[in-house]
Amino acid sequence: MIDLSINNMRFKWKVFIFLLGFCVLLLIVLWLFHTVFLDAIYRYIRVSEIRRDAAVIESNAGGADISEIIADISDNSDIAVDITDMDGKSILQIELPSDRQSWESNAAIISLAIENGGEFFDYSSLPEQTSRYRFFPGNRQPMQSLVYVKLAYEPEIGDIAVVIRATVSPVYATVTALRYQFYFTSGTLMVLAIVLAIAISKRVSRPIEEINRSAMTIAAGNYDTRFSGKGFYEIVALSETLNAAAVELGKVERLRRDLLANVSHDLRTPLSLIYSYAEMMSDFPGEIAPEQTRVIMEEARRLTTLVNDVLDISKLENEVERLNISHFNLTKNISETTQRLEKLLKGEGFSIVFEKSADVHIEADETKINRAFYNLLVNAVNYSGDCREVSVRQTVFDMSVRISVTDCGEGIAEEDLPFIWDRYFKSSKTHRRAVTGTGLGLSIVKKVLELHNGQYGVESRVGEGSTFWFEVGMQGVTQ
Repeated sequence: MIDLSINNMRFKWKVFIFLLGFCVLLLIVLWLFHTVFLDAIYRYIRVSEIRRDAAVIESNAGGADISEIIADISDNSDIAVDITDMDGKSILQIELPSDRQSWESNAAIISLAIENGGEFFDYSSLPEQTSRYRFFPGNRQPMQSLVYVKLAYEPEIGDIAVVIRATVSPVYATVTALRYQFYFTSGTLMVLAIVLAIAISKRVSRPIEEINRSAMTIAAGNYDTRFSGKGFYEIVALSETLNAAAVELGKVERLRRDLLANVSHDLRTPLSLIYSYAEMMSDFPGEIAPEQTRVIMEEARRLTTLVNDVLDISKLENEVERLNISHFNLTKNISETTQRLEKLLKGEGFSIVFEKSADVHIEADETKINRAFYNLLVNAVNYSGDCREVSVRQTVFDMSVRISVTDCGEGIAEEDLPFIWDRYFKSSKTHRRAVTGTGLGLSIVKKVLELHNGQYGVESRVGEGSTFWFEVGMQGVTQ
C-alpha cells in the first residue's frame, strides 16, 4: 500500500503544495476584504468622514463664513447640516435636496447626545415611501440614514448642537461587480499560481535531487564523488560541506586500509616468530635455550602492547574511560618514568636526560598523563636515529607546565606535521616495524590532552630531529 503522507512526498511536490496553498490563502483574504467586509469598511470610512466634517464645522461655528464652509462640506460629502440650540431650534441649516427624506425633529436626538456625553450617531433604514432611494436597481438592501450629533459651546452663541444627516448607500451592487470580477481574476491567478509553483518547485528541488543522487553513490562506498549544487546559497553551502565530508570519509577509508595492513603486519611478524620458536622447541625439547624463550616472551609482550593500544584509543575516542582526577607530583612521575626507560635501554646505548627547575604538582589523571608522556618518550626513542640521545625538559609558566621531549632523528616533513596526531597516520607508505609501540601512541596523547583541556604540539625539521610537547594546568609549584 502506497503511503501518501506528507513525510513521504517528494520535495518538489511539497514545495508545489506550499506555494499553491499560499496563493489560495491570498485569494481568500482578498475575497474577504473585497466582498464580505466591504460594507463594514465603507460604513467605518463614512462615519470617520462625518466626524471630521463635524469637527471643522464646530471650530468655525462663530465665524462669518460658516455658511460657505457648511455649504462646501455639504456638497462635497453629500450631507445635510443643521446647527441648533439645545432645544432643537435651527440656527443655521443646510438641507439636502428637496426630494430626499424628511428627518425627525432635532430635540429627540439632542437629548440622546446629552445622555451619551456630547456625541451620538445612529443608523436607521429609510421609509418605504422614499421610492427613489429605497432600493438600488436589482438590490435587496435598503438605503440607510446616519444621524450624527455633536454638542459644542460657542462664546458668541452659547451651547449649540451640530446635527449631520447622511445617507449610507448600500454597496451590494459594488460587491456584485467585484464578485464577478473576482471570479475572472481568481481563475487567471490560479492558473498563473499553478504554473509558477511548478516552475519554482522544479528549480528548487533539482539541485537537491542531484545532491541526493551523489549522496547515494557515497553511501555505496564511492568517496571520490563530488557535489555541485547551484542556484541558492544554502544549496552551494551544503554542496561544499558534503564535498568536505566526502574528502574526510575518503581519508578515513584510506586510514582504515592502512590500519588493516599495518596491524596485520605487526600481528603476523610476532606470531610467526612465536610459532617458529615454539615449533623448534617442540622438535628439539632437549635443546631449549633461554634465547628462544626470551624471543617468545618479547613477541608476546609486543602483541599485548598492540592490543592494549588499540583498546585504549577506542575507549578514549568513545569516552568510555573517565578521568580519575587526583593531586600528584608531575615532576616526580616524569623523572621515575624517564629513569626506568633509560635503564631498560642503557644496554642499547640510549641516553635520556631530564631537565627541571622545580617540582610541579597538578590536578589531573596521573595514569593517563603518565601514559601520554610515556608514548612521547617511546616515540622519541624509536625515531632518535643513530645519535640515541633524548632530552626531556620541564618548563613552568604562570598557570601551566610544559613537558617537552626532543630527539635527534630524521625529523618530520612540514606537510605531514598537521596530520601526525591522526589515528594510523603514516608519513611514509612503507610500514616499518617499531622497536616498541604500535603506531597509535600520538593518537592516545592527543585524546588524553583533549580530555584534560590541555594543549599539545610538535616542532620539527627534516634532518634535525623533533620536539613533541604538551601543556596542562598547574595547581602549584614547590621548590
